[in-house]
Amino acid sequence: MRLFLIPISTHRTLLYCRRLNQGTSPQQTTYIDKATTRAARLWAQWERGDRRWQARLTEWGNSMLQRIPYEEWGLKSVPPLTSARRKAIEERAEPVDVSFPASLIPRDRLGNVLRQLATERQALHRKRLWWSIVGMPISAPVALIPVIPNIPFFYLVFRAWSHWRALSGSKHVELLLDKGLIEPAPSAVLDALYQSTRKDRVQGEEKGLEAPLLTEAHGAFLAKALDVPELGPEIERAVRQVRGALKPDAETKEDKQEETVEVGREAKKP
Repeated sequence: MRLFLIPISTHRTLLYCRRLNQGTSPQQTTYIDKATTRAARLWAQWERGDRRWQARLTEWGNSMLQRIPYEEWGLKSVPPLTSARRKAIEERAEPVDVSFPASLIPRDRLGNVLRQLATERQALHRKRLWWSIVGMPISAPVALIPVIPNIPFFYLVFRAWSHWRALSGSKHVELLLDKGLIEPAPSAVLDALYQSTRKDRVQGEEKGLEAPLLTEAHGAFLAKALDVPELGPEIERAVRQVRGALKPDAETKEDKQEETVEVGREAKKP
């Protein structure tokens, strides 16, 4: 596998993992993998379904998926740390390349940045995993309603699985760091891209604001330039979420600055 660190803003970075060997034999396929594949096929059938409730449900579900934090999606891209995978890491000790823009993330800080991204949400995912599990039996009686599927129950199952995957992925990265199996691989492609956005970054920093570094269009560009097609949607989602979070912060700060100027003017009046 290969890890990517993609700064989305001056304060936020997307961690993404690309599995280099996607193929798996039937013996290597777990029950979770089979259930995930089956659920994806069912969802796709519902998206193409003729029933009105299926169309509304999938539309609502897709909007909810887009609201899941990009940090969670990134950690879920890392293979879960199963006992077999832990044993393989400890026995083979094969280093994992990490692509990153050296112009934004100094080589000597790479380990700290990666560890922060891997561990800062562990407590959150662990807590919400248990809350989802606790909610499952509470939502189970909804299954008694005829025709309509038990959406609350299946949603909690999905969220429990999602939090587990993110938590397990974070532990995988943490183990690689603990074993010293991270191999820095500075990316000229990323450095060239961020050099082109340097002006916006400097202007934002001069104003004391967290500055966005990418636009949604950069997702498709990086996916092609890095030859990682699946990375595009992840960058686009992260950019939307970060820019959406930064907009209210910027407006609040500008309002406070205007209020400060007005107070100063009033104070100067005789």
